[in-house]
Amino acid sequence: MTFKEAAILGSFLAKEYTEEFFKLLVNYRSISSSEAASRLNLHIKTAQDFLEAMTKLGILEKEEVYEKKRPYNRYTLLVNRITIDLDLEVLGTKTDPQDHSTMHIREHKNAGVNFYTARNNEYFSSVAVWIGKGRERTERKINLTKPQGKFLFHLPFPTAYFESVATIMRKADVEESEISEILDIVYALIELKVIEKE
Repeated sequence: MTFKEAAILGSFLAKEYTEEFFKLLVNYRSISSSEAASRLNLHIKTAQDFLEAMTKLGILEKEEVYEKKRPYNRYTLLVNRITIDLDLEVLGTKTDPQDHSTMHIREHKNAGVNFYTARNNEYFSSVAVWIGKGRERTERKINLTKPQGKFLFHLPFPTAYFESVATIMRKADVEESEISEILDIVYALIELKVIEKE
């Protein structure tokens, strides 16, 4: 199941009527949206939306039938158990982050950014970026983990040569095992135009 599918399923499972709706689907061989709406005292569109969403998720099967030559849909339950199984590994920054450690980067010129140092002045604790112009400007502040703060502390200035992520990590004494965490903040700051890549 994808994260988007799980989110849709979760939003419907949170509805007050859902348990009663599934009781109908378990007990009826098939049911139409108007039958379900009247039985559960719901608006027909609410019942229709639920049935269509469950059909798209593969929980129900839809069949078009005719009554006095007028077509309508009947829905049948296909499963007797619903399991939400999400693979969180695919949400990682990169499936193979080592391939991106050779990317060359430096601070973007006129980035409009403030780096705040930790108490010992040996690494940054947060970064604040101004987004927008004039009175519409808003501040986006990101608190950094210690490895991220050490990495950004050694980020080349806008006038300096580009350096690879791996080189900056070595200078900052950041463990290779922290590469996913480092790439996450690098890509976030590239998107905010705080970091530029060669």
